[in-house]
Amino acid sequence: MRVLLQTLGCRLNEAELETWSREFQALGYAITETPETADLVVVNTCAVTDEAVRKSRKLMNRARRGNPDAKLVVSGCHSSLEHAAGRAIPGVDLVVDNRHKERLVQIARERLDLPAAASPLDPGAQSLFARGRQRAFVKVQDGCRHRCTFCIVTLARGEERSRPPEAVAEEIQRLCAQGVQEAVLAGVHLGGYGRDIGSSLEQLIRYLLRQTKLPRLRLGAVEPWGLSEGFWGLFDNPRLMPHLHLPLQSGSDAILKRMARRCKAEEFLRLTEQARAAHPDFNLSTDIIAGFPGETEADWQATLDLVRAAGFGHLHIFGFSARPGTPAAELSGPIPADLIKARSRELHGLGEALKRAAFERFVGRTFPVLLENRGGDQRWGGYTPNFLRVALAAGADLENRILPLRLTRVNAAGDAAIARITPDISG
Repeated sequence: MRVLLQTLGCRLNEAELETWSREFQALGYAITETPETADLVVVNTCAVTDEAVRKSRKLMNRARRGNPDAKLVVSGCHSSLEHAAGRAIPGVDLVVDNRHKERLVQIARERLDLPAAASPLDPGAQSLFARGRQRAFVKVQDGCRHRCTFCIVTLARGEERSRPPEAVAEEIQRLCAQGVQEAVLAGVHLGGYGRDIGSSLEQLIRYLLRQTKLPRLRLGAVEPWGLSEGFWGLFDNPRLMPHLHLPLQSGSDAILKRMARRCKAEEFLRLTEQARAAHPDFNLSTDIIAGFPGETEADWQATLDLVRAAGFGHLHIFGFSARPGTPAAELSGPIPADLIKARSRELHGLGEALKRAAFERFVGRTFPVLLENRGGDQRWGGYTPNFLRVALAAGADLENRILPLRLTRVNAAGDAAIARITPDISG
């Protein structure tokens, strides 16, 4: 039996897909990348914006058209919200709600009467779901107790639930046995890890660094509040990568209050200072919402000013999208669509300049880079510890190797560093 796994959206969705991949392979099912050869298609949907909903529907429709004979299973935020509202999703054989997606493989086998596989794969022979990437995403937490007014994910994902640290460590050890060199911890509210089990994110990280031999551990998005006193000291360990995605959303305190965010602009800037004090090479990225209801020109300028002051290495920019069922959808002062687009374009221009500046700051430096994939032009791609994208021209097979690379220049697009192998390992 051949299974096609598809997703869009957040790192948590990717982590869940990789888990399903390993579980299907452990049962002896083969993972395929083409709809035509699939007997079963699993789609993990997203609902964070209207565009994400549109893409989720398109992905499901494409899966059905690509192979009408395959069984279609959907999960994720969009399908869970539709299912909860009692709306049928055309062409779908099974909807697995977010609350039950940890058991998706088992539920699919039972409900769809999937045939037993011939022989399970040995864990060491299983491959990661994602081709051309050596980082594995590991889900450690789900749900969120906070209620940011724009967020539909809290409705789709429910209350906070943390995995036991022993289970996370066991999964990472299995990944290490498969040759994985870097894992990314993922969750809806990663900083809230452990509140339901008497632990914390800091305790989890210390436990994983102590109990596993993983060379590189990276964090997914962490909300900019509730971080423990010892959090920044964790980055003294060279196995914890000095990069963090801290969602800002707005640089205006007035808008942050309307969003029900728990961090003010000045407090956010202090976090960026703490990060760079903890590690001089620390790289920060963020999320920004352009055109939130009531956002004045002064509010928008405050956002631009904070983004400049923080010196982000990368921006994820979202034009405000009113999600039905969220408080923000009912707020007064909607921003015209053309103004939202204009503000998004302005921020994109600033983000590109900041990204180039971040790369240029490190030109001439040597970093250990995890090389992940090779394009058709014999150019390898990978990432530095602080998550700078690197390109290297080399004919040899360098996949999944961590090599010291010297960054020589920034490419024309300003979104990657061109590197060369340092002489001491060139042979």
